[in-house]
Amino acid sequence: MDSFPRFDLNGQIALVTGAARGLGNAIALAIAHAGADVALGFRDINTGGDLVKQIESMGRRALPLQMDVTSLDQIQRAVDDTVAQFGRIDMLVNNVGLGPSALAEDVKEEDFDLTVAVNLKGTFFVSQAVGKVMIRQNYGRIINLGSQAGHVALPTESIYCMTKAAIAHLTKCLAVEWGKYNITVNAIAPTFIRTPGTEEALSDPAFYADTVERIAGLHRVGEPVEVAGAVVFLASPAASLITGDTIMIDGGWTAR
Repeated sequence: MDSFPRFDLNGQIALVTGAARGLGNAIALAIAHAGADVALGFRDINTGGDLVKQIESMGRRALPLQMDVTSLDQIQRAVDDTVAQFGRIDMLVNNVGLGPSALAEDVKEEDFDLTVAVNLKGTFFVSQAVGKVMIRQNYGRIINLGSQAGHVALPTESIYCMTKAAIAHLTKCLAVEWGKYNITVNAIAPTFIRTPGTEEALSDPAFYADTVERIAGLHRVGEPVEVAGAVVFLASPAASLITGDTIMIDGGWTAR
């Protein structure tokens, strides 16, 4: 083993789902900056041109993929195309997710089904498809996007909270099953991060004030790069003994 911890991703191949904007975009850029080539999963492949150019400007390779995670056919095709292009997949970031808001008594079946299909079913079957590649390689790093919502109750977010709690436990299950193949599986659980997806909610002064108060340690909303840093760490050689864990990136919300 190295005498000192390494935090770079030089020569690695990554696949990031939901890479078009927000956290997925920031994570893909951070992984490329750390030295990896990146396959980019998009629900609509036509939305990824700028990100591809940004990654290539760093001297890294980028592969845009049509990858709606509600379609098992698109998942498998994207994984196959990544392996065909790069020869392997060293790390997977299951970033894609959504969460329609509604009081529990008002949740519609179609919103329930879509949230579970994207956040939970999609994460599982992307992990399964990539996991088979990593098992053959006898190496891999999987990082799932959980949420503080998997550990605390957020009003109007019961289904989202449920799926993120499930992600934390799925992370443990996959870590235990696949550890013998030198695959680590971890999750990160961010608080409210300033992204296009949270812009509307955070623009409400009362909601913003309540959120900052609940982020009890640092009393501020997070930035995408602060989430991306944890992903780079978990994918790096420095984190080789960490698996089955969920790292809270919540500014102290759950410490209260």
